[in-house]
Amino acid sequence: MFLRVTAEDEHGDHDEGVEGDQGEGVEGRGGRRRGLLKVAGIVFAGALVLSAAGAGWVYWHLNQNIRTVDINSALGDDRPPKTVSTPSAAASASPLPSGALNILVLGSDSRSGEENAALGGGGTTSGARSDTAMVVHIDEGRTAATVVSIPRDTLVTRPSCPTSSGGTTSVAYNSMFNSAYSVGGPVCAVKTVESITDVRMDHFIEIDFSGFAKLVDALGGVTVTTDEDIDDEDSHLVLKAGEHHLDGTQALALARTRHGIGDGSDLGRIGLQQTLVKALLEQMSDTSLLTDPTKLYKVADAVTGSLTTDTGLNSLTELMRLGQSLKSLPSDALKTVTMPVLPAASDPNRVVADEPEASELWASLR
Repeated sequence: MFLRVTAEDEHGDHDEGVEGDQGEGVEGRGGRRRGLLKVAGIVFAGALVLSAAGAGWVYWHLNQNIRTVDINSALGDDRPPKTVSTPSAAASASPLPSGALNILVLGSDSRSGEENAALGGGGTTSGARSDTAMVVHIDEGRTAATVVSIPRDTLVTRPSCPTSSGGTTSVAYNSMFNSAYSVGGPVCAVKTVESITDVRMDHFIEIDFSGFAKLVDALGGVTVTTDEDIDDEDSHLVLKAGEHHLDGTQALALARTRHGIGDGSDLGRIGLQQTLVKALLEQMSDTSLLTDPTKLYKVADAVTGSLTTDTGLNSLTELMRLGQSLKSLPSDALKTVTMPVLPAASDPNRVVADEPEASELWASLR
């Protein structure tokens, strides 16, 4: 599961600024780095190894950590069609899935709980927003993947979404993309993504503030190199240009940093997050999780304790199967891009999809 976490500004204000590099992201590089999709599989597979070794209570605890949302029941049949895979002899002989897959991965800025509230910067914002959203597309055969980031400031038509009380939300025009989560939770976030992409989301994964920070701490921190000085009063992060070893709280602050770098745009923050995520991948790859049960447990506990998934990924067994199915995915076959956008005519501090490039990108994932 390719995870990237951020948060809205300290006081819950909508961020401003849309200028900056809107390039198509950065492709994975270096033989040392492995895709987080594969690393996550190793983590959860390792958790099951612990269980098989006799620590059944460990499996039970980690399994109970995972929160679940029944996306399929909530949305029904009014959705894009599922991807139809072509059966192959190799696939039929393997117990692992090999078809194409689309996963919506969200980073939640929820302030629920003392830990999340503290890491949120102490602001007065209630509720939560999906300030980081990525569509992870895994090709048929699972030997290549594309991760598409959707900028939180993108103006979209938010569809009517079912609510937990049994009602529905109203259609909203020219609404910020990340508002879908705040008004209708994961269900509305999935429905909105499917509405603007016409791509069926097979699975949903969310990670929150405290989980990201705990994951970094469980790994012993993460080393990053910044190209410029950072001084952001909103994220409370101050760093000189150069190499730094960050703990969990500092790493989360880096993921949140926006106004202290470049032109202060959300697109610039996405680039900074890519640097952090790739550094985290290297740390996970270099950490001998399977030979250190204590560290493995801390990492698995941090990840599962912060996860919310759809019902298809709501157990260690299913997460392990997903990870194992990606064992043939090489690092240089993992590509990250940002949905093409341009400044909105109605508001220079917001963006809209740049057509036809955006539609062409989504079409390539169907």
